[in-house]
Amino acid sequence: MKSKTEYLTFNVPQRMGFVNITGEVERIVGESGVAEGLVLVNAMHITASVFINDDESGLLEDYRKWLEELAPFDPSPERYRHNRTGEDNADAHHKRQIMGREVVVAITRGKLDLGPWEQIFYGEFDGRRAKRVLIKVIGQ
Repeated sequence: MKSKTEYLTFNVPQRMGFVNITGEVERIVGESGVAEGLVLVNAMHITASVFINDDESGLLEDYRKWLEELAPFDPSPERYRHNRTGEDNADAHHKRQIMGREVVVAITRGKLDLGPWEQIFYGEFDGRRAKRVLIKVIGQ
């Protein structure tokens, strides 16, 4: 069995943003030499996410709006108990929970086995600092 581990670092300048990382994951899979296996793509921070969906600007804007309606940014300690600890990012923890921590994608004949419109995204919900994503490829 072969394996490859790589870390990507993102520093999104806005509080919330989405970065299409499909190309980076494809590159790492290609470098791994794995023809048949799996790749794990994992946000290593509790205020960031990795998810799969369509790279369509209207959809991504809908996500921003929807997430803000579900868990609005409010740094005060009145809305979120977490903010009573001196933090101001409780909303980002909720947004991450909704969008998910990680994805696992099959590798078939050395390529990501994604659906026709599927793309892999890094989702940031408490930006303005560096955060890592783990890419772990395993297979043969």
